[in-house]
Amino acid sequence: MAQEDVRFRGGSGTDRRRLLGGGGPAIILVAPQLGENIGTAARAMLNCGLDDLRLVKPREGWPSDKAVAAASGADSVLETARLYGSVEAAIGDLVHVYAASARERGMVKRVVTPRLAASEMRAALAAGEPCGVLFGPERTGLLNDEMALADTILKVSLNPGFSSLNLAQAVLIVGYEWHLGESAPAPEALRTGKSRLALKAELFAFFEHFEEALETSGFYTNPERRPSTIRNLRNFFQRARPTDQELRTLHGVVTAFMGPRSRKDKSAGGESEPQIRSILCRHPKAASRRGRPS
Repeated sequence: MAQEDVRFRGGSGTDRRRLLGGGGPAIILVAPQLGENIGTAARAMLNCGLDDLRLVKPREGWPSDKAVAAASGADSVLETARLYGSVEAAIGDLVHVYAASARERGMVKRVVTPRLAASEMRAALAAGEPCGVLFGPERTGLLNDEMALADTILKVSLNPGFSSLNLAQAVLIVGYEWHLGESAPAPEALRTGKSRLALKAELFAFFEHFEEALETSGFYTNPERRPSTIRNLRNFFQRARPTDQELRTLHGVVTAFMGPRSRKDKSAGGESEPQIRSILCRHPKAASRRGRPS
């Protein structure tokens, strides 16, 4: 029999408490349908030493007694869980975002295994670049517009005839690969000079500015293709992994072509500039470089 983890204290297996390991990627559950599924996902997270749980519009509301009951002792993860009104807000302070999906979406995106994702996230976090993984609702998965907000698709290789996972299983597979991963130096690195990779909130602000310019210029000649065109353009810019300085340059390019905006800038998802500054203040590496002259 395996030796019991000394960080647990007495009692039965359902009421033990484990000290959080801390760190690791954020786990973002988008529109989870049942409180029980949130609880079992939290349990899977704590099994693997993850503690950053973010919830986007849970169907049964929050907090949830059902989630606490199903967490089987992972109360600490639920107590620190954060609630958001949109995916954009939930990932605004992240640099790298993975979207868990078993279905092909017809998008131009990298597709990686949980093992490779875990290795990449370890390297990114070691470099001070926050990461997260998106999980969609139990019945439908993530919407295409939500998938478009991520940089990379995370896909688990399973029986092609029956590859459906419940929410906790999906979280556990990703968390387990994170837990097993070694913190070896990444075989590849991106040098950003005196700049840094852009945060999602900064990308969303640029998307809004760019898409507003396209709308004003009459670019969208076919209204039916507008949503897919926007997703394709967003995927293109996210694959490029722009820095904050490069985004400022792109803002300047759009302004040079279209002229100053007629209304106050707002980032995607309704986040105001002061709210973006608040996010940057929670990300010291970003805040210290924001506004640095090019």
